Amino acid sequence: MAGGASLAEVSDVALLQLATSADADVARLLDAADWYIVPVANPDGYEYTHSTDRFWRKNRSKNNGSACRGVDLHRNWDSQWMKVGASGRPCDEIYAGPSAFSEPETKALRDVIVAAKANVKAYFALHSYSQAWLTSWGYTGQAPPDLDPLLDVAKKGADALMAVYGTHYDVGPGAVILYAASGCSNDWVKEKAAIKYSYSLELRDTGDYGFLLPSSQIEPTAIETWEGIKTAAKLILGIE
Repeated sequence: MAGGASLAEVSDVALLQLATSADADVARLLDAADWYIVPVANPDGYEYTHSTDRFWRKNRSKNNGSACRGVDLHRNWDSQWMKVGASGRPCDEIYAGPSAFSEPETKALRDVIVAAKANVKAYFALHSYSQAWLTSWGYTGQAPPDLDPLLDVAKKGADALMAVYGTHYDVGPGAVILYAASGCSNDWVKEKAAIKYSYSLELRDTGDYGFLLPSSQIEPTAIETWEGIKTAAKLILGIE
């Protein structure tokens, strides 16, 4: 049900809620669907942020012909790969790799999704930052034909998220409300895996702290994000 993550804490809260919550809504969500949760989609890069460079973005792949390491995994999916908002230079933060799905991390996630896609109802990729609930497409301002129901679910999810601590999220296509970028996971999930409800959530904040969010905000971010996803999942699964 959910996939991709930049903030492992959000996945921890979701797992804890699904495993231990006495909330009737959570029980109904468990009865209605299996949940696939990937706490960290970039384990080598995540470890490197703790050992060496706190702001490291990419994975740790070696790039042929360059001393610069890493590929931006959120530019490496085969959805209009390298069309816009991505770089072919290995030293850039948004280097998309030598080819789509060149990286073991994106290949592994792709294979899991392809194997399960006939039964997958929704996909949520979690990143930071901007406080935005993004729908497709990320690579063009042209809307998919089913944008209205995607927006309806996203807006209600964002409203539920805001009801917890008052955190406002913008809602809309990534290329329209944020910036254009291709090779993103949520667009591939919708475009190639044909999973209707595919979203990318950019979590707190809007730039005051940016990627270095204070630890005091991590748990509230996780709690409110789970409320938003829970609401969206209920709508998608038809749970009253």
